[in-house]
Amino acid sequence: MTPVSIFNDVIGPVMRGPSSSHCAAALRIGRLARDLMDGEISEVLVEFDRAGSLPTTHESQGSDMGLFGGLLGWNADDERLPSSAQALVDAGIKLRIETVDVGDPHPNTYRLTLRNARETHSLVAVSTGGGMIEVIEIDGVPLHMDGGYHETLIWQSGCDLSRIQKDWAKAETTFSEDEVIIHDLSDKQLIQVKSNRFVTSDESLVTKRLSPVLPVPSRKNLRVPFTSCADMLKHDGSQNTPLWQLAIDYEQARGGFNECEVIDKMSDIVRILRKSIASGIAGTTYEDRVLHHQSGRFAESMNAGRLLDGGALNRIILQVTALMEVKSSMGVIVAAPTAGACAALPGAVIAMAESMGQDEEDMAKAMLAAGLIGVFIATRWTFAAEVGGCQAEGGAASSMAAAALVTLAGGTRDQAIAAASMALQSMLGLICDPIANRVEAPCLGKNVMAASNALSCANMALAGYDPLIPLDEVIDAAKAVAERMPREHRCTSLGGLAVTPTSLEIEKRLASLRQGCGSCQCS
Repeated sequence: MTPVSIFNDVIGPVMRGPSSSHCAAALRIGRLARDLMDGEISEVLVEFDRAGSLPTTHESQGSDMGLFGGLLGWNADDERLPSSAQALVDAGIKLRIETVDVGDPHPNTYRLTLRNARETHSLVAVSTGGGMIEVIEIDGVPLHMDGGYHETLIWQSGCDLSRIQKDWAKAETTFSEDEVIIHDLSDKQLIQVKSNRFVTSDESLVTKRLSPVLPVPSRKNLRVPFTSCADMLKHDGSQNTPLWQLAIDYEQARGGFNECEVIDKMSDIVRILRKSIASGIAGTTYEDRVLHHQSGRFAESMNAGRLLDGGALNRIILQVTALMEVKSSMGVIVAAPTAGACAALPGAVIAMAESMGQDEEDMAKAMLAAGLIGVFIATRWTFAAEVGGCQAEGGAASSMAAAALVTLAGGTRDQAIAAASMALQSMLGLICDPIANRVEAPCLGKNVMAASNALSCANMALAGYDPLIPLDEVIDAAKAVAERMPREHRCTSLGGLAVTPTSLEIEKRLASLRQGCGSCQCS
């Protein structure tokens, strides 16, 4: 598997929509499917396994919106996404969505059959969490694509490679075994080339070129200095390098960047987040949502002294709430690590840094420290609530935020890791039960709780509290808890608050609203 990137898997994508594992991931799957059809699609059949999470969530949590946008070739932050369903119709693409019994092992599995006047292709892909994807099958052939490579697919009869070997020679480079993968079929071969340096000149061959959909591309001979917290501590030894610097070292190796480029990329993200927070506090409007604008009243009450004295925590609550409202109004957010848990980390970091008089570079370094904790979580486990419950989203966000807050305070490497461990320990077992099938509530409260927990654990770590359990072991424990968690409590809208009478009534009311205006994308 390709090593995790902070900017691919952890802090990102920059997007619109309620859920990164639904909206952004589905959009990336749609983009690859569009390339498979050379951009010409007349019909699409979308199939979801009955036992998975998507039959009950694909419409309300943004899978449809993202997938349609991807099939149209749009980006994850495109302002047209809320109207992607109508745009698909306007483009003359016929769509069918069906529920099937196929026993897919992953709950977020997309089965697409695509047609145009010349050809038909199928694609099976999985949303693995936080907007990340894996294509696991094309035209019935098992393979692996994560969207990080330029992929060339070549279908040819027989087993003679001479027809394309001349094109390899033209590339004036040697392709390694991991760049050229030959899938032997009964009567032909499917050759998968993971490189942007290869172009076949034989027009008689069926060839498809799929472009990367991730911001940080993968490359040949990719190596990173460590993949777990234990490995990092062994790598750094007694140097006690700050966690943010270790994050830069990691991403330099992963993305091929220099130090300034890594800091600049995260600083750009910080600026996007600060702009979104300001727009959230100023006020957001969107009809098709559960919770409307509330952060403005919190700001007024805080400024008037009507709230209990929470110090910087009140400022954190305000900014977390503002970001969640931007998300639910289809504004621009950053999945950090997911859209459902997009507010806890940046809300805590930016609010605390502003309270401390720190600048955007300080915020960026804190976010990088958080990103490295996220690398360890993503490598060992998942950010997908459909797999791990909200402990995989809110728990991860809290763990990452705790390390970031220690970094803002000038704490040590080991204090940041201790804070991350304690924060995740406190969130084990958290279920995912979105009210009215929307990623808004209790998500808002869980983001606030994750940020508050992060602040508490950061201060405990700075004071020398012992986390007892190493971070890697806490991540493994969370994974084990998830494996024993009932399916109904893992983002299916079949358990917890999602099935209360009031939740069902709100869902019914929102459905009536959508029918009344002829679209699910009122604004």
